[in-house]
Amino acid sequence: MFTVKNQSELTAENEALVVGLFEDDKDNPIVTEIDTALNGAISEMIKEGEIKTAYKNVSKVHTLGNYVVKRVYFVGLGKKEQLTFSKLRDAFGKTAKTLQKDRLVKVAMAFDTFLAEEGHQYDTAQALAEGTDLATYEVVDYKNKSNQVEKKLSEIVVLTESGSEEVELAMQVGTAYAKGTNTARSLVNMPANILTPTELANQAKEIADTYGFEYSVLEKEDMEELGMGAFLAVNQGSVERPKMIVLKYKGKDDWEDVIGLVGKGITYDTGGYSLKPRDGMVGMKTDMGGAATVLGAMEVIGQLRPEKNVLCVIPSTDNMVSGNAFKPDDVITAMSGKTIEVLNTDAEGRLVLADAITYAKQLGADQLVDVATLTGGVLVALGDQVTGAITNNEELYEEVVHASYETGELVWLLPSYDHFKEKIRKSDVADINNSPGRLGHAIFGGLFIGEFVEDTPWVHLDIAGTSTTSAATDLGPKGATGAMVRTLATLVDRLSE
Repeated sequence: MFTVKNQSELTAENEALVVGLFEDDKDNPIVTEIDTALNGAISEMIKEGEIKTAYKNVSKVHTLGNYVVKRVYFVGLGKKEQLTFSKLRDAFGKTAKTLQKDRLVKVAMAFDTFLAEEGHQYDTAQALAEGTDLATYEVVDYKNKSNQVEKKLSEIVVLTESGSEEVELAMQVGTAYAKGTNTARSLVNMPANILTPTELANQAKEIADTYGFEYSVLEKEDMEELGMGAFLAVNQGSVERPKMIVLKYKGKDDWEDVIGLVGKGITYDTGGYSLKPRDGMVGMKTDMGGAATVLGAMEVIGQLRPEKNVLCVIPSTDNMVSGNAFKPDDVITAMSGKTIEVLNTDAEGRLVLADAITYAKQLGADQLVDVATLTGGVLVALGDQVTGAITNNEELYEEVVHASYETGELVWLLPSYDHFKEKIRKSDVADINNSPGRLGHAIFGGLFIGEFVEDTPWVHLDIAGTSTTSAATDLGPKGATGAMVRTLATLVDRLSE
């Protein structure tokens, strides 16, 4: 989508020129050039407020044949000192949506007008590519289509007097981050009758083949042999065969110092015999959001190739009701040997993750991050824009937090006091129970997984609130968000340094 050229190469082939406008910016040579060509009309419109410099205001001006392009889009950026990477990315996202809505195909971008100060070329270029590609993502639907070809924004000519090599490199990074995020979005948006565990395994294999990852999958018979009783219990009521999907990226010669990314892959969750209400069941195709996140992160990793060994493990099944389904009061035995009293079959994600965590450790993971749409309680606690976290290792958690700061994906640490752990370990018939109660259940869900992590450095990320959005944003449509893809990819990059 992006081509870098010298500032002087603006031609009439471009349907529009996009220009950044800071408040109180008296030295913008491109604005002066356009203003002169239009006999002072631009400065007058800025003065009258028809062209706004306030943050994220997009103003369109037709040049009426007086300038090399037919129209100019002025993007308000506010005060230079207040412009962060995330705010700039959002501004580029809103601009891309505006251009797409206006059915433009090829536009030019006056890149240097978006620089808050010298030396910001890399961050600005990454924000441009990332914001544009995220904002123009479209949800795949299954409606009958007309034969009319829709115009879509397909080329942005980046005009700059800055070094083109640094700008191009940064845009490659931004594009990689957006591509991985959009992959996760597409997976989460897919209906459960199409994205079965088998199809999720096929999607993972496609990513592995594209980027040269090692790929393997455990079938039901393999899981039985390994004693994955927690995972298999959740699958009991289903006609779909379970899959334990594994990808390995070797960023180093030796398979050591491995970060394990484990994603919950429940392709549909009825709640089992602890059946969800009708309204609560709608949208449960998204319960494999954790799996989508780690696959999206693997796609970013595959493009950027950090010097870090990465293991991806995804336990995938649906959670259904049948004569064979597991029930409250059942006692099951996990791969680790721990016995679990089932008090709630709708607390199934932690059960599949228990065996996935144990398996990831067996495969050599020295550090672990699990990602899951685990609990409704995290929405009550933190809302729909903050991911909840649990950890047993402050150092690893700090790395996750710093990665989240870089990507603008908010994370908040939930407490893990001993009295929470004691409630998980309270059972008359088993080592632990899977659902001590509703009060604090976002914490219980994470700490249940922690029972299987033991001493391995670990962070749990509950994305039940952040994995989808009910309204469009500057960075995409309503539906799946691809939450934490960029944070995980950034974390791996930080750990490779």
